[in-house]
Amino acid sequence: MKISTRGRYALRLMMDIAMNGQNEPVRIKDIARRQEISEKYLEQIVSVLNKAGFVKSSRGPQGGYRLMRAPQEYTAGSILCLIEGSLAPVACMDMEENDCPRHERCATLFLWQKLHEAMKDVIENVSLSDLIEMQRELDEKKS
Repeated sequence: MKISTRGRYALRLMMDIAMNGQNEPVRIKDIARRQEISEKYLEQIVSVLNKAGFVKSSRGPQGGYRLMRAPQEYTAGSILCLIEGSLAPVACMDMEENDCPRHERCATLFLWQKLHEAMKDVIENVSLSDLIEMQRELDEKKS
């Protein structure tokens, strides 16, 4: 199970907007330069975030993107699930009710459930503000 490039970039994009958009909207062009990601790729990702109400766009020369909520109100999980869809480790766990004909006698289902619970526990308990704090600490060590 891997988080896609889109998912990883979505987290970086949201962090960048949070870190640089306190006073004015953040332009995709500036995010692309700082994050070393293609503008076109970021435009695809921000479009999904915008439609979901995670960010708000503003047009014009001073236009760009802002977060719709405070960074502590976003979890890594909410961002990843929006971009990635399901993060279930196996297909039979994608459904609300497992309709796999083997689910009642599948010993490995226990493993997949534990793995899924552990992953959700991590990503739902790390906020965007936690990631920003980690980034600032890393930036300070580098200086």
